[in-house]
Amino acid sequence: VQLQASGGGLVQAGGSLRLSCAATGSIFSAYTMAWYRQGLGKQRELVADITPGGTINYDDSVKGRFTISRDNAKNLVFLQMNSLKDEDTGVYYCNAAITRPPYGTRTYWGQGTQVTVSS
Repeated sequence: VQLQASGGGLVQAGGSLRLSCAATGSIFSAYTMAWYRQGLGKQRELVADITPGGTINYDDSVKGRFTISRDNAKNLVFLQMNSLKDEDTGVYYCNAAITRPPYGTRTYWGQGTQVTVSS
């Protein structure tokens, strides 16, 4: 799976951005898709993920502000980010994961897109 993230940029606090991730090379609908982020000097952390069946999980810090969605027909996953805060600043990475017993879980990463929130 190849992943291409886009949509990052500079936005004022309280503003919105929409990230997109395009996937190629495999059966997109079989993958759990996720967005991670990494702030400067911080570890990479899970922001949100969405399973093939549509079950969604959010980090507590973004609940009520961010929305993850996927379009299996177009091999796309989105992250709508509203009410952005300074602490949302970081590089956002698209991730795809699939578990195939007995081979285990394989994960793939996109190249990251920078989100900068200014106050």
